[in-house]
Amino acid sequence: MNLARLQETFIDLFGETPRFFRAPGRINLIGEHTDYNDGFVLPAAIDKQTVVAACPRNDRKVIVHSLNFDQTVEFDLSEAPGKRKKASNPSWQGYVEGTARVLEAEGFKLSGANMLVLSDITLGAGLSSSAALELAIGFALTQISGHSIDKLKLAQIGQRAEHEYAGTRCGIMDQYVSAFGKADHALLLDCRSMTSKSVPIDATASSIVVCESKVGHELAVSEYNKRRAECERAVQILHKFDPDFTSLRDVPVEMFDKLAPHLPEAIRRRVKHVVTENERTREAALALKKGDITKVGELMYSSHKSLKDDYAVSCRELDLLVDIARSIDGTFGARMTGGGFGGCTVNIIEKDLVEYFKQTLGRRYREETGIIPSLHVVNASGGVSEIKDLTERKKTFSLGMRQKRTTLPDGRYLLYYSFDSEKEKGGSSETSHV
Repeated sequence: MNLARLQETFIDLFGETPRFFRAPGRINLIGEHTDYNDGFVLPAAIDKQTVVAACPRNDRKVIVHSLNFDQTVEFDLSEAPGKRKKASNPSWQGYVEGTARVLEAEGFKLSGANMLVLSDITLGAGLSSSAALELAIGFALTQISGHSIDKLKLAQIGQRAEHEYAGTRCGIMDQYVSAFGKADHALLLDCRSMTSKSVPIDATASSIVVCESKVGHELAVSEYNKRRAECERAVQILHKFDPDFTSLRDVPVEMFDKLAPHLPEAIRRRVKHVVTENERTREAALALKKGDITKVGELMYSSHKSLKDDYAVSCRELDLLVDIARSIDGTFGARMTGGGFGGCTVNIIEKDLVEYFKQTLGRRYREETGIIPSLHVVNASGGVSEIKDLTERKKTFSLGMRQKRTTLPDGRYLLYYSFDSEKEKGGSSETSHV
């Protein structure tokens, strides 16, 4: 659906002409699980995004309809928040209502709103669909209510909404890059100072390919929170040896080797990952700036090994995707990205061999797992913004796309989609990735 058709749908639903706002998803080239340890990350906003059409209301009701899920949520800002966990509530309501409630708590008096949401970011793929939704909703609500908002403040509000209303104790990376993304650049983000440096991505000789494993795990959120708790416990232990250690960011590699014997085995491995990942991330940013993609790729492989062996957040399917990618000619580097336990890998591929890579990896992964992966070339994009000209957005979405999932006996789940076709003859079809 292009914006003109999204506008038509909004008018059909709400009887008014909306404004449009967008926020991108992201990939992370390197620097995983370091953001909530005050460390370094190297993400890029991508050209997959969430678009919100919005108009203010005369009352304080917020009515939001998702075209992806064909679901509507409604809440009244003049009333106290209800129970945050209701079985009947759509899974995405916490991100939407949470963002609005946190904005109000931070002093932004909001009007009610009619909103229509459409996204081409796959949920559960590790591309930060939740952060894109939070920022698109937050930016839309502030703008139609007549407020200006600093991008860092918006990112922090999205992060707080995720903590308090979605139950994920995430770091700042996802929201930050969705706010500050820059076309053709990655961001070397210092998660302690919340400042970043733009690092150019030379796309003339290589491409970034995202491969969705189509596998997720119900334990992803609980294990994510557990890893964060383990890191916090490590800081408590290490602080006794050096009071300057207030986060794992403060622990140099050479000091870790001396202190490792004082840490429980599992926590020692978590610390090892964070400490070495911070070093890899800074090295990768320097290599990327120099155009040394081979070095960046080597660091990506090392990052994945650490995430697999020390941080223990990978899974069979992600490991398989990385192993297959490594064996294909033209692959500079590959690693899992996102919280882990499923989702996607990010790969840097020689530009002339992208199609060969996609076909080969797709075939071999399907042969090994029976699952057809989704592979996309992504490009670094700008951050959250208002779309003021309908002709600016040439990209289209599938009307009425539905994401579904089937839970397996071991707790994993397979993602698949059904959607209404936009072909001239109409009709509907279903694409299964099982």
